[in-house]
Amino acid sequence: MAGQRIDYRVAQQGQAAALERIVSRVQSQLAVLPGGDRRPGDASVVFFGMGASFAACAVPVAILAAAGVRATREIASEMHAGLAVPANTLAIGVSQSGRSPETVEVLRRVPADRRCVLTNVAGAALSDVTGLSYDLGSEQDSYASTIGYTGTIVGLAMLAEHLLGATAQDAAAGWHGIGSTLSAVEKETAPLVAAVAQASAGVVAADVVASGPSRAASEAGALLLREVCRVPSAALVTRNYLHGEMEAAGDTLHVIIGDGRERRLARTLADAGHVTLLVTTADAAAATDTAMTDTYPIPAAGGALHLITLPRVSMPVRVVLETLVLQQLAGALADARDIEIEDFVFEHDDTKIGGMVQ
Repeated sequence: MAGQRIDYRVAQQGQAAALERIVSRVQSQLAVLPGGDRRPGDASVVFFGMGASFAACAVPVAILAAAGVRATREIASEMHAGLAVPANTLAIGVSQSGRSPETVEVLRRVPADRRCVLTNVAGAALSDVTGLSYDLGSEQDSYASTIGYTGTIVGLAMLAEHLLGATAQDAAAGWHGIGSTLSAVEKETAPLVAAVAQASAGVVAADVVASGPSRAASEAGALLLREVCRVPSAALVTRNYLHGEMEAAGDTLHVIIGDGRERRLARTLADAGHVTLLVTTADAAAATDTAMTDTYPIPAAGGALHLITLPRVSMPVRVVLETLVLQQLAGALADARDIEIEDFVFEHDDTKIGGMVQ
């Protein structure tokens, strides 16, 4: 993000250490941001961004909503000029580069005392339109975002906890040891992810299915499969997927993320012969799908079903680990399809203020 882009694999290798730095950086800035004044029924929060930045907002929305605070996320370009932000709403613009013109434009329309921004790059254009800004420390990132994206999840989760009254120290505590946790999961899952990539090298499309905060992983993952592997990919919501969307399965890779109905869904797809990767957690042998109050055991891997069980961690950390798996898969699938990760097909001169950074 800051300065020259770095290679995708270089970014992956440095991601664990970068997240440790980001936690420390965000903690040092939270004390000057508004906090502890977002209570159930009192106020609302709206997050907005573009692309992966919009996807990351699923995590803070879930944290705030679980505490009874009204929180939503919006694609910045769809927040039209006539849209009024209620007086009791805090508007938080998110842009890893800090140069997304759509996000800057929306923020300018919000009263100054109700603006807040998160960027990776300190002093970026987005930071100039508000006094309430914080950043990830200008971490270098790959063109198809790795560090910038997971770091954004960290920063947004910490801010959400702070808005609920947590001190900066408490908001950072949940990320203690994130570097070692990330490295351990990456090492354990790499062989299985490579096997999935080889099995799906010839797919014509990919479905990435999740619900709730895990949509931050599914949406970013589908984007990576498009950017890095040039596979037409869609991020789909679990129960909506059951209502007809899965009927298009065929020569398709399916990445299913979750602990409830997702487990049965993965088994169904694999039994029909479709390459399926289930990313779930090992904290319960039979997890509950709260939508239908049914329980589903972890299915046995085999045949077309590949299984990754993540360790028991907090929700925001889990989403980062889910994202890690998708990052690994994108890299491995690019190799299997003989695609150079850094060679993007299209460039645009109007998606970043000042043009693209190469």
